Amino acid sequence: MAIRSNLLAEGVEDIIESVLSSTEDEVLVANPTAEVIEGIVSVATALDTTLPEIRLVADESVLKDVLDDFIIASNAANLVADGVLSMHTADDEVKNTLFVTPNSVVALVGAGDKVAGLVTDDAEFVETAFEAHHAHWEDAPEFKLRTPPLAKVRETLAEDIGDETLADFDAVLGSLSSARGDGDGLDEVTISLLVAARNEVLLYDISKWGEDVGIASKATFSRTKTKLEELDLIDTEKVPIDVGRPRLRLKLGADELVAAEADELADVAQDLLAR
Repeated sequence: MAIRSNLLAEGVEDIIESVLSSTEDEVLVANPTAEVIEGIVSVATALDTTLPEIRLVADESVLKDVLDDFIIASNAANLVADGVLSMHTADDEVKNTLFVTPNSVVALVGAGDKVAGLVTDDAEFVETAFEAHHAHWEDAPEFKLRTPPLAKVRETLAEDIGDETLADFDAVLGSLSSARGDGDGLDEVTISLLVAARNEVLLYDISKWGEDVGIASKATFSRTKTKLEELDLIDTEKVPIDVGRPRLRLKLGADELVAAEADELADVAQDLLAR
């Protein structure tokens, strides 16, 4: 089904939804902005319909910046694992973002606080554009996403650590608009350690899980634990074991964190980190 009329919307997600809903075959996305990449991941994750294959060619630096956010990257990894999304990198001469399907071409144009999708369904033009952009996508190198799929993160967290820790992890992620760890949300290692501390999980167990699932190395977990401990966000206590050095049980440190509900944990932690 082709999109036969121009689209006007308050934001890019409305146009992305129209494009993804117009075909079950394939959508080629050329020169997407950061906003468009985020929108594609958000819309494709939320849509409860059969999705087309989304083949995206973007500037590598733009992709890296967008996917530095764990929330976006882990949902993108879900789509990659499901065979819905593939991402390649290339410098593109296209001025505007283009969505190219077998039936239509949509050029994204911003105008003040609105965005328009300018559409053509001319058969000859669409066929030429589709073949050209498909060849461009095939020639471009694949972008290797290192973040694990969120579905795998959640499944293994429940299995290896426990359902209560998973529930807290979900609550913290759900309260955040981003998870970068650069002052705009907490990063995935800090989130994991905080929910582990809320449930008094051993540092060994949460860091082994994190390394096994692909979030970060045990060394990164250990360094982040030390930083959070120095800032009084978490405490540790030694737990003797039969053989070897005692292991450390994580606990929340600051009284404000101890008193916080799971969905408040991120806000309280960020307030404490900002002091």
